Amino acid sequence: MAGDPAVSTRPGWKLLAGLYPFGAGAAAVNLFFASLIFSWLGWRVLTPYESIAGGLVLGIPATWFFAAHIKRLIINAEKPR
Repeated sequence: MAGDPAVSTRPGWKLLAGLYPFGAGAAAVNLFFASLIFSWLGWRVLTPYESIAGGLVLGIPATWFFAAHIKRLIINAEKPR
């Protein structure tokens, strides 16, 4: 079924819109904590606002990949046995 052109693994806009707040939030938190870890190496710590802005940007590809994974799981679950 992987070669079936009628079945697309591209996620729909509703799925992307539903998952984006979680993807952007997770990216922001991870970016902030990564900056805390890198502060041990002498780098500066990001402000929460910088982390949120970075999370809004990094959340787009993260959400896309996770939504594509969810779409593949849905397709796999709907296969006739």
